[in-house]
Amino acid sequence: MAVTSLCIRLLVTVLLLLIVQVDFSCSQTADEAFPQVVQDRQQHFEYDPIEVSCEGLEGLTGWRVMRKVKEKDVKTCSPDWTTSTGPCKITNAFQTSDSGEYWCEMGGKKSNAVNITVTTGSVILESPVHPVKQGDAVSLYCISKLTSSNITAEFSKNGHVMESRSTGNLTIESVSTSNEGLYTCKISGVESPGSWLTVRAAPSSHHAPQLSLLHWIGLGVLALLLLLLVGSLACWKRQPNNRDTVTASHSCQSSSSPQRVSEAASESAPSYTEVTYACVTKPRKKKDDESLHCPVYHTISLGMD
Repeated sequence: MAVTSLCIRLLVTVLLLLIVQVDFSCSQTADEAFPQVVQDRQQHFEYDPIEVSCEGLEGLTGWRVMRKVKEKDVKTCSPDWTTSTGPCKITNAFQTSDSGEYWCEMGGKKSNAVNITVTTGSVILESPVHPVKQGDAVSLYCISKLTSSNITAEFSKNGHVMESRSTGNLTIESVSTSNEGLYTCKISGVESPGSWLTVRAAPSSHHAPQLSLLHWIGLGVLALLLLLLVGSLACWKRQPNNRDTVTASHSCQSSSSPQRVSEAASESAPSYTEVTYACVTKPRKKKDDESLHCPVYHTISLGMD
């Protein structure tokens, strides 16, 4: 039973480790998309509607959207703490009250923060809210509140002019860490606020094989533990039968010798007319007292008076 208990504990431990590893690797990628911002950009015009949501983070609901505006105290998006769970919906965004950092919180857990900038100007740069994975393509759009056609935009990075585009957008086909920086754009001399483009490293090429190898090793360990468990259970079930076989063999061997002695005695005593043998086994009364289970033999002789 000790081996069986150990196998069960090891089996449960390996299963938990595999579940945690898979859950961590999957949730780590999914959680990077939170909080979600509608529309998906860092900059917004004043009076634009903005929605920040944490619903679905880690597959849970009831997250609170927290924000920090202009280096002020941290507070919930909703003015009332009791109704602050769920999406944060801003009907009319204002520069002074809605520009800042936003993130998700629940039960001591905290997500990554995103920056939202609300501007009173007429030009904004549309850039991703979340970090861009290395190797992916990213597009930056220069948007004017006054006109939507025939836009020639000038894009700059860290204060240095990059290029001008008549389409109003700049596309980087394969981003790398060298593309990180503060980007701005200009339309007709009007410049947008700056937005920081963050590039995160792509998963290493050996990450997936390592994860797959870990799964195969785990399956092998599980199979081995299952075999040990089945084998130990089979041995444990067969132990009582073995004890019964040994006891029966011992009883038969013990009974053969007295019978031969009695038969020899009966042959040498012609005065006896009939001899009867009986084998009586007393029931076991104590677990460890083998003497109580030994057979007792009686010889009953009928003599002639």
